[in-house]
Amino acid sequence: MHHLFFLEQTKRFARQRFFALAFLAVGASSFLSSCSDDGTLPNPFLPAKITVAEPALSPEGVQYDELNQHFLVSSRTKGRIGAVEDNGTYTVFGDDSRLISTIGLNVDQIRHRVLVAVSDNGANTTRTTPATLNRLAGLAIFNSNNGNLTKYVDLSTLRPNQRHFANDIAVDLEGNAYVTDSFSPIIYKVDTDGNASIFLEDAQLGAATGFGLNGIVYHPDGYLIVAKSGEGVLFKVPINNPTAFSRVSTTQNVTGADGLLLLNAKTLLLVSGSQSTVYRLSSNDSWASASTTGSFATGPTSPTTITRRSISDAYVLYPYQATAAQFEITKVNF
Repeated sequence: MHHLFFLEQTKRFARQRFFALAFLAVGASSFLSSCSDDGTLPNPFLPAKITVAEPALSPEGVQYDELNQHFLVSSRTKGRIGAVEDNGTYTVFGDDSRLISTIGLNVDQIRHRVLVAVSDNGANTTRTTPATLNRLAGLAIFNSNNGNLTKYVDLSTLRPNQRHFANDIAVDLEGNAYVTDSFSPIIYKVDTDGNASIFLEDAQLGAATGFGLNGIVYHPDGYLIVAKSGEGVLFKVPINNPTAFSRVSTTQNVTGADGLLLLNAKTLLLVSGSQSTVYRLSSNDSWASASTTGSFATGPTSPTTITRRSISDAYVLYPYQATAAQFEITKVNF
């Protein structure tokens, strides 16, 4: 009995710590006013839209770094990581010749890291090579304060004879990173020392054609929520027993699921690029099932990923087409 009580208290503490850190990371100084539909408080003083006149960048991932007060975006066509101010100013944050196409991002505020998923599907014509084309899954780690590259981990070597496309990243409370592979049915794990391993490999995670796994988030109760794009499926993957993963039951069609954002323990925001919609999903049974509580239509902007800014505000990335003259980061309203 005492052991069970201790486990429950530890679990509750982990959840409180996770969302407390999230709050600190996204600006405890924000002044919050009117209440949103899910009971949280949006910040009315944040910009509704940020337009960035940076042509042919084709950003896929977006994160807001509260400590350094800027957005960070990736680039499929250039590889570099860029910083975006609220006035739309774009500057290069970090780069390296190994960054062929950069996809998902994760800002780990506590450890001052920016984690970047690196792939090569031929979009960057200046850096792609026959050896890396559709074969690359990498994780680059930058210092979030100065843009210096501190680690580069080649995940492809764990399964050298397979197709690869590193897509998105989640980070747990201990700093372990979990990286999805859209071309192989794999979730990788990379610890804080840069040691990489296969966290989960299962045929159910793969796709015969197109993209398999895509967005991923960590839940402080000790599991991952992972999206499979082509089939429109969400999986719940326990950290301590990944092979016991299960499908999240939902009546919402989430085909084309891309970026995910855990807004709070019971609320998940999901970007469906093919549906041009951000869905708000809620769960009252620890994500055994989920229901739709809101949606936000993006229009024909090719929306990809989403990031938290204040305690309850989220911004979605509109990359438009790969050759577009600009891209936008837009506040989500349900």
